[in-house]
Amino acid sequence: MTPQPTRGPASIWDLFWSFTLLGLQGFGGVLTIVQRELVEKKQWFTPEEFVEDWSVAQVLPGPNVINLGLMFGSRHFGVAGAVAATTGLMLIPSFGVLTLALLYGSIAHNPIAQSALQGMNAVVAGMVLATGLKLMPALKKNPLGYPLSTALVLLTIVCVNVVKMPLAYVLLGIGGVSTLWAARQLERFKSTRSATNTPADQAQEVLTSAINKAKDKPNAQAQD
Repeated sequence: MTPQPTRGPASIWDLFWSFTLLGLQGFGGVLTIVQRELVEKKQWFTPEEFVEDWSVAQVLPGPNVINLGLMFGSRHFGVAGAVAATTGLMLIPSFGVLTLALLYGSIAHNPIAQSALQGMNAVVAGMVLATGLKLMPALKKNPLGYPLSTALVLLTIVCVNVVKMPLAYVLLGIGGVSTLWAARQLERFKSTRSATNTPADQAQEVLTSAINKAKDKPNAQAQD
């Protein structure tokens, strides 16, 4: 389960306008913009949380950023948050896309415009690659370990770009094996931690739990 981020949107309107700006800035690939805005600027995600949630959004059917908005909005404000994030991504930006489409239609056969758009291909590829490199350090905390995670990244690149394997096979094959192995590693870590838990550690956990319950009791009485 994804850990709750330490910060989040102040209100549902903050969520709506933040995702509206994401949609308006999503030129050249929205992944780059989402990572910069939500992780680096707003700090609503840690890098590890973002990689985890983006992985889920990638596997689910539909646009990745829409899936991310649904998960993030629902986590903070329930169904209303999911609707606000999705609406923010699609409502106002759709008018901008339609306007640009009409403008492009009028210059689509212009050789200068075609050359300019082709020149942007390298920039877009560079933006996506730069974002991927920024997220690589987050794999150091992955239960698979950094070396194995890096090897899986390279294997995925080879399967998609060299072997031309269908994406569904990549997700089910490499993704399925890595998911099962990560679950096994987490279970092993949990067992090791339980085995090394000393009586003093157990007493400390009981004491901490009792203190937390004592703190919560006055709050519950005040609410009643």
